[in-house]
Amino acid sequence: MSTFPTNTTVPNAVIDRLQRPLRSLRVSVIDRCDLRCRYCMPEEHYAWLPKDDLLGADEIEQAVSAFAESGVDRVRITGGEPLLRARLEEIVERIAHVSSISDLAMTTNGMQLAQRAADLRRAGLRRVTISLDSLNRARLEHLTRRDALDSVLRGIDAAISVFDTVKINTVVMRDFNDDELVDLIEYGKSLGAEIRFIEYMDVGGATNWSQDQVVDRREILTRLEEHYGPIATDGAQGAAPAARFRLQDGTRFGIIASVSQPFCGACDRSRLTADGLWYLCLYAGQGHDLRTQLRAGVDRQILVDYIHSTWEERSDRGAEVRLETPARSALFQIDDLREDPHREMHTRGG
Repeated sequence: MSTFPTNTTVPNAVIDRLQRPLRSLRVSVIDRCDLRCRYCMPEEHYAWLPKDDLLGADEIEQAVSAFAESGVDRVRITGGEPLLRARLEEIVERIAHVSSISDLAMTTNGMQLAQRAADLRRAGLRRVTISLDSLNRARLEHLTRRDALDSVLRGIDAAISVFDTVKINTVVMRDFNDDELVDLIEYGKSLGAEIRFIEYMDVGGATNWSQDQVVDRREILTRLEEHYGPIATDGAQGAAPAARFRLQDGTRFGIIASVSQPFCGACDRSRLTADGLWYLCLYAGQGHDLRTQLRAGVDRQILVDYIHSTWEERSDRGAEVRLETPARSALFQIDDLREDPHREMHTRGG
């Protein structure tokens, strides 16, 4: 279990019951995606959020501004696939203009990024993380149910040319892509992009997740050391989801070990869904409705006070609880997901 040190480094930040500050906000702008990855949303059809329920650009800006007054200084735009959201550049520009937001990033599958990267950069986006789970065309098509490789690689190339930082996320699954670890490191090295390996998580019930499919952090490091030799840690992990490592030639990579080594003790992030539900933890059973307040035109201070009071009661440590769960299986079963689309990982913003 994690320890929860008293926060002494974040001025004016609201603190939860386990002494964790509110610093990072993931803003989902859409629940839909143009891929059907088996670890995320493997079915072709879902109960999508009603279009009229999605927060507009002005509502997203109002929400982010209220969170910024509560200590948030890092925002990541997510989905679904955010590049499917209409007027995304306007949303980016509005968030970028919130003065206390010092870091604005986006996670994308890269399918449409080649056409949009330059406009997003002009709007104020500086960092992107792109999903790439295999360099093998047939494997990626099997995973995503789409012929995706060329589009994703073009998106990565475009991102490298315009953004300050590009990271590439790979969900590692046993007997699927766990033999590509070195290939992916070398691909990232050739571009100057940092690879981040992610343990296969158990959030979505439709994915048929099992513990046997997880390749954990220890095994990933062992396999890489067999090829590269000794690997060093690269600084303290802190509140970042990825622990960073360094090869002997200086190449850096990350591992997000939320299954085998949860980082709840330093978690300072929460999630705002595309329709305005605020989740304090990826594993939370219920979200907090901000859309109703935004559309009712409540005073800014009322919204800020609500964010403060809600975060101050937060004691979530969902990934650690899951680790302690005997006979662990997927978090929700498929019938539960159909009854409530907010239980889907892609709806919560991953």
